[in-house]
Amino acid sequence: MKKQLLASLLALSFSSVTFAQDDVKPFTMEGELGIIATTGNTETSSISAGITAHQELQQWSNDYILEGLYKKETVDNDDGTEEEYTSAQKFYGSAQGNYKLDNPDYRLFGFASYEDDRLSNFDYQSTLAVGWNQKVLENKRHTLEYSIGPGYSFAETQEGEEQNSMIVRASSAYSWKISDTAKFTQTVSTEVGSDNTKSRAESALTATISGNLSMKVSFKLDHNSNVSDDVEKLDTETAVTLVYNFF
Repeated sequence: MKKQLLASLLALSFSSVTFAQDDVKPFTMEGELGIIATTGNTETSSISAGITAHQELQQWSNDYILEGLYKKETVDNDDGTEEEYTSAQKFYGSAQGNYKLDNPDYRLFGFASYEDDRLSNFDYQSTLAVGWNQKVLENKRHTLEYSIGPGYSFAETQEGEEQNSMIVRASSAYSWKISDTAKFTQTVSTEVGSDNTKSRAESALTATISGNLSMKVSFKLDHNSNVSDDVEKLDTETAVTLVYNFF
């Protein structure tokens, strides 16, 4: 099942073969990296990394996301011993292809995602969805679009219980170019199913440091409505990362 879901992500990545108009970059990609280390009574080391790419073609507008987070902690116990454990280990990948209709602001979308969070309630979660995408606003400062449509969710809990069901997926993405060197972005998505409702959100402020290098401050929310009693429904992540614009 996992191999089939990853194959779906790759299929979306190569769904388009024509180039966009000359005034629009056909492909942009940003990579980000954040590292934190602390010492003292609690020693921690964490690394977060990600790649975001956008492909703007004549008939397609595609988005790709890869994210990873790893965190290790060492705690001094009262008896003088040290205890080392992994407090976060997460991977997330998604791809969305938007096929433009006669009015390029109206599109049909296909979406696929896969998440492996070793310390959550689920061994893995994945989604396939199709539906309607519309670009509501686009000017020099602001862009806003949304997607909504049916899909299917694949999930397996840490206890090995499968939770597969039909869902309705809705998402939105907003960008505000505050100045030539700063921008604010907000993304929100929710997947409503009979077994679980999964929601994600990210608010981020990015400022250019020099050339293609920027600094990003972000706050992420990850919520599942149906989890075990000993697992929190809401995970949050606040990060400061360096971002490099490759293209």
